[in-house]
Amino acid sequence: MSKVTVVGAGNVGATCANVLVTNQMADEVVLLDIKEGVSEGKAMDIMQTANILGTNTRLVGVTNDYKKTANSDVVVITSGIPRKPGMTREELIGTNANIMKNVVDNVIKYSPRAIFVIVANPMDALTYLAFKHAGVPRSRVIGMGGALDSSRFKCYLAKATGANINNVDGMVIGGHGDTTMIPLLSKATVNGVPVTQFASKKKLQEAVQATMVGGATLTKLIGTSAWYAPGAAAAMMVEAILNDQKKMIPCSCYLEGEYGQDDICIGVPAIIGRKGIEKIVKIDFTKEEAAKFAESAAAVRKTNEVLREIKAL
Repeated sequence: MSKVTVVGAGNVGATCANVLVTNQMADEVVLLDIKEGVSEGKAMDIMQTANILGTNTRLVGVTNDYKKTANSDVVVITSGIPRKPGMTREELIGTNANIMKNVVDNVIKYSPRAIFVIVANPMDALTYLAFKHAGVPRSRVIGMGGALDSSRFKCYLAKATGANINNVDGMVIGGHGDTTMIPLLSKATVNGVPVTQFASKKKLQEAVQATMVGGATLTKLIGTSAWYAPGAAAAMMVEAILNDQKKMIPCSCYLEGEYGQDDICIGVPAIIGRKGIEKIVKIDFTKEEAAKFAESAAAVRKTNEVLREIKAL
């Protein structure tokens, strides 16, 4: 019997829960929020689709009752304030750091063996905070950002090349920020064939730029952070863990010397399975990509320093 808890019943958390339920990725899903009635109401609404969609996963909504989350295999943390137009992910750090520590404490109390999937922003810094605060092996704390950014990259690459989106492969590494993420154009393919054979350099660079500001673009359009793709990306990571898929997913991992970095959580490709992060995959960079990765790591470290300044660490 597999059990997943999603902390935060806002747009992202509710979407994640909905994808988990409709695709029957777990036997039981608990949706938890601090606001009275919100998680119960959304869980009720989702469960009323079960007969229509033929699903069997059980979804329970609870208000701040972590006892109901006991013995969860995976806990997805989406809780925190979302971005507003013009706001950077980094500006959320003070409020969301305190929320993260409280959630981690409660999760560890009732599900000491759980694997954490961190969605809340600033994602790399909060993944780092969750890892340091939880005191668990690094394999059990994973930041979702790269999975989402890579999905956006593939979407833009499909538009640029005219290819079927399911034949497009692309990876985004580095920090989960508008200026720190690194879409790896050199590794992007259509069914194994380099994307450069399907689109001009100009179109491909436009796809890279659109990916980097993908979150900000959506925030500007809808007035808050996106939720469909982030929720689905988090659910995909949960499925990879529960079903031991050994799937390679770019995600924020705690590095201990890999890629020349230490004591940092940043996006790199990793094999995700039943134990969480089972292997960090080494890929070869171009000189330009290596330089960008070093710059991205420096920016992520700067945000981590804010955690120390506000005494969150």
